[in-house]
Amino acid sequence: MNEIHPLKIGSVVCANNLVLAPMAGITDSPFRVLCLRGGAGLVCAEMVSAHALHYGNAKSGRMLQVNPKEHPVSMQIFGSDEQTIAQAARNAEQAGADMVDLNAGCPVKKINKAGAGCVLMKDELKLGRLIESAVKAVKIPVTLKTRIALNHQEVLGARLAKLAENCGAAAVTLHARAAVDVHSGEPNVEALAQACAAVKIPVIGNGGVTSAARVKEFIEAGCSGVMIGRGAVGNPFIFQDIMDELAGRTPQQHTPQKRLEIYQALIEENVAYYGERIGVNRSRKTAGYWIKDFPNASEVRGQFVRLDTLAEIQALFADV
Repeated sequence: MNEIHPLKIGSVVCANNLVLAPMAGITDSPFRVLCLRGGAGLVCAEMVSAHALHYGNAKSGRMLQVNPKEHPVSMQIFGSDEQTIAQAARNAEQAGADMVDLNAGCPVKKINKAGAGCVLMKDELKLGRLIESAVKAVKIPVTLKTRIALNHQEVLGARLAKLAENCGAAAVTLHARAAVDVHSGEPNVEALAQACAAVKIPVIGNGGVTSAARVKEFIEAGCSGVMIGRGAVGNPFIFQDIMDELAGRTPQQHTPQKRLEIYQALIEENVAYYGERIGVNRSRKTAGYWIKDFPNASEVRGQFVRLDTLAEIQALFADV
């Protein structure tokens, strides 16, 4: 079996089946462009509140912006109301997204209290209506991202995948851990396999993917694609590295110094995109992923998070 191949989701054909996961505060436009350069076949934006879009929140509206360099891109939305979900899907389509993804797997309490995220797994009728409302609202493909279970007592992956298919979703992404696990523990590959066998639409496996071996395991379980999240933070070229390894090629070596150069370029992109204050602040969130493997990495990180300007950061990195 050839693990890496084009991925077709509705009318969208991606160059390969490795996908950047949506991550709040991380997968903004500059990072998505970088990951496409790093070999991703599809990139997903950080989730946007349908409720906030409905009320004209400027920050949420900006999150829908699509760079011409970042296609194909999936815009993820979350919410609990059919009308606002439909409008958010239309907003994403109008902004230039190639597909829209509905989040029904986020375990964050703030999201769940609003009736969105993984709590939708408890109400399949409501989840179905939300999927259908998004599907009817747009011409681009609609996908669902959820989890294989809420807890360890009942596996829901196959049933939710079938629900998504029946409601018109073009694909489903399954995080192969229960919601109670958040991001820890081994993925349940058997649950992924059950879901893949239950539907005809593509199933994209997600959860704990940091290696070519894991990608191969998910593909052999029946997944049409594999989604990579934290493994791409600090190494946006993980997609090409995995493709090289699976093809029998030696992946390119990314030295700590080279990674630092890429990080500085990303910070510069963030500053150009957001302005200096916000661009620098957003960059702090992922500093630990990028500034590592140096003898004095902890000291450099400590200095970095106290800096406020791009010039100060450039001066610090010049001395590393």
